[in-house]
Amino acid sequence: MRFGVLGSLTVRDSNGDQVPITETKVLRVLANLLVHHGRPVSADQLIEDLWEGLPPSRPLNTLQTKISQLRRALGAERVLRSPAGYRVCVEEGELDSARFRRAVEEADRIDDPGARARLLAEALGLWRGPAFADFADEPFVRAEAACLEELRVGAAERLAETRIETGEGAGAVAGLRELVEEYPLRERLHGLYMLALFRAGRQGEALRVFHDLRTRLRDQLGVDPDPAVSGLYTSILRQEPEATVLPRIADRPRSNLPSPPTALIGRESESAHVREVLSAPHGDRLLTLTGPGGVGKTRLAIAVARSLAEGFPDGAWIVELAGVDRGATAADLTERVITTLGLCEGVTDPAFDLVEWLRGALEGRRTLVVLDNCEHVVAQVAELVGTLLAVDGVRIVVTTQEALDVPGETVFPLAPLTLPERVRDPQEMIASSSAVRLFVERARAASPGFALTAENAPVVAAICRRLDGIPLAVELVAARLRALTTEQIAAGLDDRFALPTGPGRGRPTRQQTLRSMIDWSWHLLADGERGVLRRLAVHRDGCTLEGARAVCADGHDVLDVLSRLVDRSLVVREGERYRLLESVAAYCVERLAESDELEDARRRFIAFHVREAERRDPLLRGARQRRALEWFDAETVNLRHALELAVRGKDADAALRLVDALAWYWRLRNRVAEAQRSFDAALRIPGGPPHARCVAEGWLAAFEGRPPREEGPVEAAALRLLWFAGSVLYRAGDRETGRGLVEKALARAGETGDRWVEAAALAERAGHRLDDGDVSASRADARRSSGTFVDLADRWGLLRANASLARAAEIGLDDLGVTDLLEEDLRAAEELGLWVDVIETLFRLGRLAAARGEHSRARHLHERARRIATERSYSSGVVEADVWLDRTDAAPAVSRAGHPPDASLHSGGAGTASMR
Repeated sequence: MRFGVLGSLTVRDSNGDQVPITETKVLRVLANLLVHHGRPVSADQLIEDLWEGLPPSRPLNTLQTKISQLRRALGAERVLRSPAGYRVCVEEGELDSARFRRAVEEADRIDDPGARARLLAEALGLWRGPAFADFADEPFVRAEAACLEELRVGAAERLAETRIETGEGAGAVAGLRELVEEYPLRERLHGLYMLALFRAGRQGEALRVFHDLRTRLRDQLGVDPDPAVSGLYTSILRQEPEATVLPRIADRPRSNLPSPPTALIGRESESAHVREVLSAPHGDRLLTLTGPGGVGKTRLAIAVARSLAEGFPDGAWIVELAGVDRGATAADLTERVITTLGLCEGVTDPAFDLVEWLRGALEGRRTLVVLDNCEHVVAQVAELVGTLLAVDGVRIVVTTQEALDVPGETVFPLAPLTLPERVRDPQEMIASSSAVRLFVERARAASPGFALTAENAPVVAAICRRLDGIPLAVELVAARLRALTTEQIAAGLDDRFALPTGPGRGRPTRQQTLRSMIDWSWHLLADGERGVLRRLAVHRDGCTLEGARAVCADGHDVLDVLSRLVDRSLVVREGERYRLLESVAAYCVERLAESDELEDARRRFIAFHVREAERRDPLLRGARQRRALEWFDAETVNLRHALELAVRGKDADAALRLVDALAWYWRLRNRVAEAQRSFDAALRIPGGPPHARCVAEGWLAAFEGRPPREEGPVEAAALRLLWFAGSVLYRAGDRETGRGLVEKALARAGETGDRWVEAAALAERAGHRLDDGDVSASRADARRSSGTFVDLADRWGLLRANASLARAAEIGLDDLGVTDLLEEDLRAAEELGLWVDVIETLFRLGRLAAARGEHSRARHLHERARRIATERSYSSGVVEADVWLDRTDAAPAVSRAGHPPDASLHSGGAGTASMR
């Protein structure tokens, strides 16, 4: 008997005939047993996996029926029962996945390249499709399927490597091309592809592969290629014949976890415990780190998450909640999670349950999420987390000063660092006290000549005890060694701690200690430094130098002050942004509120973000599009806060101008629900500039699928609005109204010389004409649009124009270089982070490939589109890919006109959501 799991689940008898097992539940039982490699599976586990938590009224009896059916199909001796559960007996060589594993292991032991290549090729030939294809989304097979897929890709890499070694690199190019399309971030695979191309005499293509890989890694992971791949690129660039096969490179997990500037000290046992809890196969799904501010909860969470990231293929993420308003809802927090994970909410109804949508989007994923600084929104976080705990593959770490108190929560109170014992020997003190160890490390960074000696050890020990071993307090005090001796620091602490703590009275002792330490650091600052520091607290998510200058009072050299504050560890610099540590920010908010500067700082903060948003909005439509998107992405939290402050202060002018400036950004990033809420809130404020109000009303109508009012000025914003509303309405089914608005926008753009709106309207009309069957007129519009967008250097616009050209190529039975245009579009969409456009472009490339008879390439392009759509929770993309793949499975030869009916064939227009 032969069992096949490398594709759809199949069973064949000794004659090679298919063993008929038609009932899905029986096949699920067999798949579950095969996954466990002959180990017994309990009846309870089988019931849970079979009915997904909704068992029939008599589950054991029903399970027995399914087992009996399986025994009749395979033979009673094949399915055995023991006290531990059921297991399936599979003899050696009967299971294709086992044969595959054994062949790959054997190939690794063969020295002869030819024999190794033959064995690897035979092993890969066992694959008929994705492992356990019929049950690929089932939790009980997911880990095994992922492991087998990794082995398959690794074997394909080794086969390609062997062929390159034996001078058959040209023969490896085609297979590697398909694999790099499947795995666009797998670095070793791209390195082998580069090497194969180079050995085949295609140096230029090899260099382009590297450039594309580098762009994707930077945009999606924020990293540069592995040094081995970069070194290979240099060798190819220099045409060095010694360019060799790469060492093995591990794929990098998707993550936004920061790389800490300093090592985590004194938390070895805590790190090990948290890692053990989170990494256990059936471990706790929610771990809450509690403790006072400054105790190191965030640092520990990040360090553990980074160490576990490889075990979470769908990413390890940190979601910062310190800047969230206390009045935020669970849906507001959910929106921040969606943004951080790069998902597409696809929600147009503000009343939609966003928390429930996120739960569904995370189903089937293995993801680690750190929710950081939650103490001010504990109830909202509890509501969000309580829903997400239903997802099996998600692990959540929460940092907060109090537990969430939800079912399934494991609470880990994080204590301060250990304090020194009464020992004299400096080395013994360092070994016995993590607080002293941290102080010494940070002191050496501040003052390179510092050393713990018998003379200063008692003073250092006293400082650490005075600070209760709180890491943040220790770090801030150690930074003062640039200007003070340990004795002066100790004396200053004694003076400060003897004073009343002001607003800190009533806090727990350790929090009073931290506040007193920050208070001491505050009083060591000059007046100008205090003014800059407290005004920085108005920013909810850090700021650039320009942002800092905008909110600080005139007359300060802000850069010089910021540099000094960074040196004193009161401000953290991360790239081009400056941030306040959580405890310092909370302290500075109080200081700002006590001063008479709060309203002025808020006014400056709002004005800066309104001004910058208005200045950068036009850049979203031209050559600086990518940089503008990056700025809006980085400032999203601060922009939301500026809008909240403007709405709360009933500043209609600022609120309306800000939402108008953010409208196109929201459209590009598919934040439809946020756009609707924001426009509605701004429009509820009475007054404001009539023009800004008119534009805001028009945007809100368009986002809600309503036609805008006819009256209004004819200028750039109004023309864009007219075109956008027409596009949305056309796709919503009101074709007559939509077409009329687009034609009106096109005519007025021609009259006023607005080339961008003219090009956008032409691209839209090209789709309308294609729907009418006028291929020639459609192509003419699309080419005019494309030419204008090329002149304007607007890459998003080129995506729109080329989408219509691609549709015309499919219908008109000719390519005319459209594939090359779409390949460039694909790179542009990836660089801009427009993931719906990435998916739609892959679909277009796939359909054109199928039309040319390149069915394998077409399938890989659709599978890649499906994978990205799944990662980004773009459900309509998953459905479209499944429809196409199902049709090609049923009829492998897809004709040029045989692509599936496509409700989104015209979806590349303005009304389509582009994911974050």
